[in-house]
Amino acid sequence: MRKLLFIIPLLGLLVACNSKPAGELVGQSISKVNEISPYGMVWVRGGAFMMGANDQDAFWSFKGESKMVSVDGFWMDQTEITNTEYRQFVVWVKDSIARQLLANVSPEKWRQKKDTAKLNWKRPLPWKQTWEKASGEEDAHADSLWNALKNYNNKFEGLNYVYRWYDLEQAAREYNKFDRAHGHYPNSSFAIVDEYYFDGGVIKMRTKRISPIHSTEDFYMTKIINVYPDKLAFCTDFTYSYNDPTVKYFTLRSYDQYPVVGVTWEQAKAFCAWRTNYYNSNHLFQGQDYRLPTEAEWEWAARGGKQQSMYPWGGPYIRDGKGCYLANFKPMRGNYRADGEVRTAKVATYPPNDFGLYDMAGNVSEWTESSFMSINANGTHDLNPSFAYNAKEKDSDILKRKIIKGGSWKDVAAYLQCGARSFEYQTESRSYIGFRCVKSTNLKKKSAMKNF
Repeated sequence: MRKLLFIIPLLGLLVACNSKPAGELVGQSISKVNEISPYGMVWVRGGAFMMGANDQDAFWSFKGESKMVSVDGFWMDQTEITNTEYRQFVVWVKDSIARQLLANVSPEKWRQKKDTAKLNWKRPLPWKQTWEKASGEEDAHADSLWNALKNYNNKFEGLNYVYRWYDLEQAAREYNKFDRAHGHYPNSSFAIVDEYYFDGGVIKMRTKRISPIHSTEDFYMTKIINVYPDKLAFCTDFTYSYNDPTVKYFTLRSYDQYPVVGVTWEQAKAFCAWRTNYYNSNHLFQGQDYRLPTEAEWEWAARGGKQQSMYPWGGPYIRDGKGCYLANFKPMRGNYRADGEVRTAKVATYPPNDFGLYDMAGNVSEWTESSFMSINANGTHDLNPSFAYNAKEKDSDILKRKIIKGGSWKDVAAYLQCGARSFEYQTESRSYIGFRCVKSTNLKKKSAMKNF
């Protein structure tokens, strides 16, 4: 009894010490969420480095002025996006179109019961069934529906992905700031948007429109992108060269772990948007979006944390101590096979850099988020430098140039240097350009996080 009389006051004292004082500013706490390491990605710590060329530029290359910059840490795909990974995106788009067509006829089967606006993804699609048995109806409309569905299974022309994104750059402009004193946006505020519409499943119009701002909803942009890669990319890029067998590069299983090529910058952006939405639909904690890296992020990641390193492996030579080539590129005049591959190589064939990233030099060049201008280094900030312009359909071609980095299987060694840069137009697809994604983090401390 005496012990009980002693413990009760002690507990009261402890509770009183831990309770927050009434009427005082103590801060508003929020629930703690642990961020999961993104699958297939490695952590690239932040740092400062001398960005730009640190060796003599190659002839006809696009020189990047040297400049000391700092970048935050981020997650980055360990390898380039492969054919099998991009194929998951294409198949998802195909299936979503099929489910939408089916839901228009049989909503009770192909939409969720709790939320009729959402499709039912648990019900398997009858791709392998005969179309007559699959429809199960004698309705002429249902028959025509299944015929259309059959075409989507075998063709790529109608595989369009529709997504929305919030244009932070336009929202942050001075003339678009919300007038808090009067409770509305200024009459002079506006956003430039692309406008699309469909005609029989085909994108018929892409035009630039100036839209007045009435709410934050007006800063959302809509994009409609055909997602299928260009299977004729090798044939288009190299004339007077027999490349006909490469038309099956994307569809053959033997090329599953090879980097996807024939993908435009716009398709790469659509992939990032889909990957974000796909992740968020399966996780309670959404986190940051998947996106393309800026030029500065890509170059910092390629250097592996080293200062003034010419190549991702750190040294100035393209062979290791045993005389083996360290990347997939064009080592000799007319000799593409000296490094072991004629065209692209399977991802992670060559050793990684100090960040654990593969193929940051050679194999395929990679799209970045950054727009190409000759004054990029001097015209950008020294903290997370980025120059990105969302070129519209009717904009000049010079505004559609995007920076590519890393060099490729068809390039000589000078283009494999970390500071080397070139460009391609955002609507063009090439047999030597691929991409990988990055993802910023919501957490401040990363020491406790582990990579997969």
